[in-house]
Amino acid sequence: MSTAAPPRPRIAKAKRRFYIVASRFNPRYVQGLVDHATKELRALAPGATISVYHVPGAFEIPVVVRELASRASSDAIIACGVILQGETNHAQNLSRSVTDALQRIAVEHAVAVINVVLRFDNETQARARCLENKINRGTEAARAAVEIANLLLDLRGS
Repeated sequence: MSTAAPPRPRIAKAKRRFYIVASRFNPRYVQGLVDHATKELRALAPGATISVYHVPGAFEIPVVVRELASRASSDAIIACGVILQGETNHAQNLSRSVTDALQRIAVEHAVAVINVVLRFDNETQARARCLENKINRGTEAARAAVEIANLLLDLRGS
């Protein structure tokens, strides 16, 4: 994983709509991602509408992302979840399944889906990337969401 955050994209000039779909599992870390993403979205897209939806766990995230992608007009959807590695390979299977589903939804619906469903080996890694400021993945997700929203707006001539 990178230890440097991507640069901030240009400030969004058009009215924006962003959705965040967040797991309730591992709530301390997921809320850290949501808080950082929301803070950065507000800085980069002042006046944007930001809606947050909570789901029970990471496995349920793609269902809500798909519904939002198919029914709602959005500039980007940010999927937030934290999966901690246990004694079995369940965490690996879960993270791969969620990643594949999110990618499929993004391509099929031509909507930006930013995947911040993260799998960590331990809580130290989760704390560094979800709660701290140096390499916070929520901040990075917001930057990616605004950057891709700007690009898609340019490509679509809106």
